Amino acid sequence: MILTSTFRPAWWLPGPHLQTLWPVLDPLRPRPRLIRERLELPDGDFLELDWLPKGDGPLVMVIHGLEGSSRSGYARGLLAAVARRGWRAVVMHFRGTGGEPNRLARSYSAGESRDIAWVVETLRRRFPAVPLCCVGYSLGGNALLKWLGEAASRAPVTAAVAVSVPMLLEASARRMQQGCSRLYQFYLLRALRRSYRRKFHRRPDAPVPLEQVERLRDFYAFDDRITAPLHGYRGVDDYYRRASCRGSLRNIAVPTLILHALDDPFMTPEVVPEQGELSPAVTLELSRRGGHVGFVGGRVPGRGQYWLEQRIPAFLKKMLHDRFPQQPDPRDRITTRIPL
Repeated sequence: MILTSTFRPAWWLPGPHLQTLWPVLDPLRPRPRLIRERLELPDGDFLELDWLPKGDGPLVMVIHGLEGSSRSGYARGLLAAVARRGWRAVVMHFRGTGGEPNRLARSYSAGESRDIAWVVETLRRRFPAVPLCCVGYSLGGNALLKWLGEAASRAPVTAAVAVSVPMLLEASARRMQQGCSRLYQFYLLRALRRSYRRKFHRRPDAPVPLEQVERLRDFYAFDDRITAPLHGYRGVDDYYRRASCRGSLRNIAVPTLILHALDDPFMTPEVVPEQGELSPAVTLELSRRGGHVGFVGGRVPGRGQYWLEQRIPAFLKKMLHDRFPQQPDPRDRITTRIPL
């Protein structure tokens, strides 16, 4: 199902770029306290989880975007919104994004569905009776949707939300080479190169010598020389084709909401799927404006109202009520510390 969003952008943040940048620069974004856990993986590597220290009721698993983390503004905002409801929440960091390089040469990619599956299975073992919901942003949203399509009816989650997803990676990489979007590409590639240098500065297994990394000036080059070979793809074209989530949408069985703005500067409208590509469990909610993981409303300049932090919990609450109609509201229950 495809719907028109109710989002209305703030008059003082016109255009996709201000919508995209304000949530990153806003000094008033919340900074909830988190508890760090290192999760060992079956292949000998590790990733890190950041937990809200208290909560009850359902558990919300947050998956960040490219070079993001629990420090990203969108993650902090959603964690604060979840905490206000008294729910549990955890941020899954992709390998190497939690502050310390991971052990293996590989790190993460847009098609990273296996690590999501492992974290979900871990949470299900720890909390077998607790409803689990997943929220993914940008690249993390692509990986989440890809996993949901692969797992289909076997996905042990109650509901999912994906925001500003590059559902066709090749089209998104092409868009990042045009106009002002090249500034976002510059910023993200600088972060990727920094992470690569920090990880491989004393390792002999670097796929590209450190002195050549600065020559990788766009996502095509970086993904072709580094991302694709490290993660088992034959090259950038194979990576973009196989890792894009759009072909997986028709197989999703979990109630899923996709929030997307048509003016997203990280991609073109061609990434938006048609009705026939969506399973009955998927709702695609399109907004004419909103930027990339922006969706900032509000009448007072400097006082942004973050629509995502209202829309996402509202959708999850509805899905939880539909699935567990007798479950009490967590805000009426005693708050307990989450066992790690």
